[in-house]
Amino acid sequence: MKKKIMMAFAAALIAVSANAQVYLGGNFGIASSKLAGGESVTTYAVLPELGYNVNRDWAVGTTVGFGKGDPVSIEDNSRNYITVSPYARYTFFHSKMVNVFVDGGFGYTHYNNAGTAAPSINEWNVGVKPGVALNLNPKFSFVAHAGFLGWKSQKYDGADKSSNAWGANLDGNNVTLGFYYNF
Repeated sequence: MKKKIMMAFAAALIAVSANAQVYLGGNFGIASSKLAGGESVTTYAVLPELGYNVNRDWAVGTTVGFGKGDPVSIEDNSRNYITVSPYARYTFFHSKMVNVFVDGGFGYTHYNNAGTAAPSINEWNVGVKPGVALNLNPKFSFVAHAGFLGWKSQKYDGADKSSNAWGANLDGNNVTLGFYYNF
């Protein structure tokens, strides 16, 4: 059974590599913070991304990843999470070195309580994220997303209602940096 799965994976990888429209990459982040009580907290995120360029202007993709950190309280950064964020990308500016785009999509994140007294959180969002890609060569690109414009909902386990918010978040704490390898 393992051999069949590995053969299917190898065949899919070869098929993807033959088509120059697929990209693979993502974001990785790690931070260490010292809280007011002197306790050190480490947060991290591993967010691999896979996408397909439909044509010069449009692409579809998804980010599936995990991390550690709390969206609500800086004092409680022990929450582990998993996230899934499919998107459609429209690139509205092209040059040899720089592409400017906007990702429109939705996302789901589940923050586990990880043994704390706080309840788990389910978070949904729908909106757009502007971004820029710096094309180092035809195969490698550095990518940055800055901000979010849309709707976000959080519901704590056991709660009757969720918290909902509409708006724009364009502060410097909402920037992600990543890379892509174009097949």
